[in-house]
Amino acid sequence: MDYRETVAYLFSQLPMYQRVGAPAFHYKLDKTLAILEVLNNPQRGLRFVHIAGTNGKGSVSHLIASVLQEAGYRTGLYTSPHLLDFRERIRVNGAMIGKEEIVRFVQKYKAQLSSLQTSFFEYSFAMAMFYFAKRKVDVVVLETGMGGRLDSTNVVLPDLSVITNIGLDHTQFLGDTILEIAAEKAGIIKPGIPLIIGETQKELEDFFRQKAREKGSEIVFADQLKLLKECSFSMEEEKACLKCLMKWDGELLHIRTPLAGQYQSKNLQTLLASVRKLNELGYTIRKEHFAEGVKNVIKNTRLLGRWQVLSTQPLVVCDTGHNSDGLRYVVRQLRLMERRVHFVFGTMKDKEHSSIFSILPREAAYYFCAAEVPRSMEVSLLQKEAGAFHLKGESFPSVATACQAALSRVGENEMIFVGGSTFVVAEALSFFAEKD
Repeated sequence: MDYRETVAYLFSQLPMYQRVGAPAFHYKLDKTLAILEVLNNPQRGLRFVHIAGTNGKGSVSHLIASVLQEAGYRTGLYTSPHLLDFRERIRVNGAMIGKEEIVRFVQKYKAQLSSLQTSFFEYSFAMAMFYFAKRKVDVVVLETGMGGRLDSTNVVLPDLSVITNIGLDHTQFLGDTILEIAAEKAGIIKPGIPLIIGETQKELEDFFRQKAREKGSEIVFADQLKLLKECSFSMEEEKACLKCLMKWDGELLHIRTPLAGQYQSKNLQTLLASVRKLNELGYTIRKEHFAEGVKNVIKNTRLLGRWQVLSTQPLVVCDTGHNSDGLRYVVRQLRLMERRVHFVFGTMKDKEHSSIFSILPREAAYYFCAAEVPRSMEVSLLQKEAGAFHLKGESFPSVATACQAALSRVGENEMIFVGGSTFVVAEALSFFAEKD
């Protein structure tokens, strides 16, 4: 198989949760361990920072990787889902795994892994561990796929565990309450391994403290350290930017990041708390590494889809926030823009729709669409259910046609926003890349 055929094999023959939902979800780690045994357990020679959470874990993963790169560490980064290219999931110092590496890996291990009925996520995780070991990385920043306790990534022993926050998402798998979901995320806490919690949630603080005590793990709540002093959003030279003032060992640092969503202020607190702890564990990360890592995160790690400006004339922004908590922050920032919004929107059929529709701006003009994945909510049903929440607009057969219609109708001092689903954002990125 060539590269195209190899990726098609991974997608079509091995279930991918993000595309098909429940049929791809495996509830045990035994198979992951068996797969890694086939590969001679490459994960055992690697160091990890392991990151879970409902929202922000992707941004925090990229930020930590960028800072580590600036500090001179050869850094592996494993994230999911990808937006444009499968290879986004596996990077070393920002560079995606080579196509030939993927082909060779699948050719070498296809028979053995197929006999284990390896899922898409298990396959990509095993490939990442094999590749990172081969490249002799100094540290791997490892983002969980979903949950934590039963996620394939939970077979590693990290230097540091990070949980960004807890919200209601993937309830069909992780539980119907915040506490049940927190219990799944808490599954990444390892005996004696320090734990960073990004956001203090009153209903969960005692729970996490108890879990940490049971494991003999030090716990730090990042927001309780009050490391963030000020934060503001701005557009500079037609680029979105977040400016922050943060505390570094008693000194104030002026930080600038192209991750311009104001919700990133929470992720920056989690990042700084994590970096402080890594330094205590023997890493060497100086303040200039931190500042440059935050500033250069997109250049260093190629992060996409976080309040990303796709066009300035007219202004087009996309964001991968896809649950009620994530979209709540998006809506707040849209209101700060003080522009009428043309909202290209699609979602997955297994999301909590009422909690999402109830927070979306009623004054926006909606362009309802569905990404080309089986999990997508059918567009006529989406338009009907959204209409019950007074969200008015038209339906379109694809993300591309919705974007094109929005471009034809957006007026002066108005803007287009694309979101609701990672897959909608992915297809919008492709559409605007082709236009350029």
